[in-house]
Amino acid sequence: MAIAQLIPSLEPRLRELFDQHNERARNIDWAYSDYIPLEEFQRDPQSIPRLSATILSAIELAVFTEVNLPWFTTALSAIFKGSWSVLMDFVHTWTSEEDAHSLLLETYLFVGRNGDPRARAALRKQVIRAGLMSADLLYDPLQALVYTAIQERATQVYYLNVAQAAEQEDPHLARLLRRLAKDETLHYTFYRDAVKLHLEADPNCVYPVADVLLKFEMPGRGSPGYQERADRVRLANIYGPEQFYSQVIDVVLKYWRVAQLHPTYAEAREAQQRIVKQHARLGKIAAQLAARRERQAQQETAQD
Repeated sequence: MAIAQLIPSLEPRLRELFDQHNERARNIDWAYSDYIPLEEFQRDPQSIPRLSATILSAIELAVFTEVNLPWFTTALSAIFKGSWSVLMDFVHTWTSEEDAHSLLLETYLFVGRNGDPRARAALRKQVIRAGLMSADLLYDPLQALVYTAIQERATQVYYLNVAQAAEQEDPHLARLLRRLAKDETLHYTFYRDAVKLHLEADPNCVYPVADVLLKFEMPGRGSPGYQERADRVRLANIYGPEQFYSQVIDVVLKYWRVAQLHPTYAEAREAQQRIVKQHARLGKIAAQLAARRERQAQQETAQD
């Protein structure tokens, strides 16, 4: 029983979403050189901010996720091949827009003399050679739309949260991250709305949402040093299970109104219930982590 397929009548609607994306992207077009204060750093080297270990880890984590772009593009191209031309058009456009992200982040770290550029270059090669995305996106077109909607929302939130945490250390970096988040917002909007159109047209399309949500991992997971950096970012309460639940999954599932859908296939109804249970489970984990963090903060305050 096919309950996870693209709906042919929606292709023109996705073309409209793509046209809207292109118009919005033109209005906020940018060059990565606009966000690197090279002259200022050259004029006064002492003004170059020294990033904390936490913020440096957060940026390097983003770099080693973004450099997977060739494999991400390869996977999406393979999945969308033979389906709608608008999906291939969007992948090409998305790739051109994402291409500058790792370059901008790496260049900023290099110019700011933060971290070890030689070690970072070696790790970059190692991550790309591993081709981590090639085995992580074995979904059909509709599942790929669901995955990328969640992933782009997570990346948008990540950049905004790191920007907030970095504001006092390095306002230039915070501004850069907020600019990248704007790109991710546009990408998220396309994928998110493409999924919503399918759920509204046929609630049985909730089936792939469950399949992706229950297996979801960010691209780049498993790369060398990933967990160490991710743990440092989590412990700083910048991004972790709490934020993944409250700022990503809760937001996306409510936008799609998953709990309010009325699928007709038994498999789809079961998938909907799995999503509801997973949503509740993630919420419980987030609440427990928040309570533990609050207790630790209170204990530290009492000790002071």
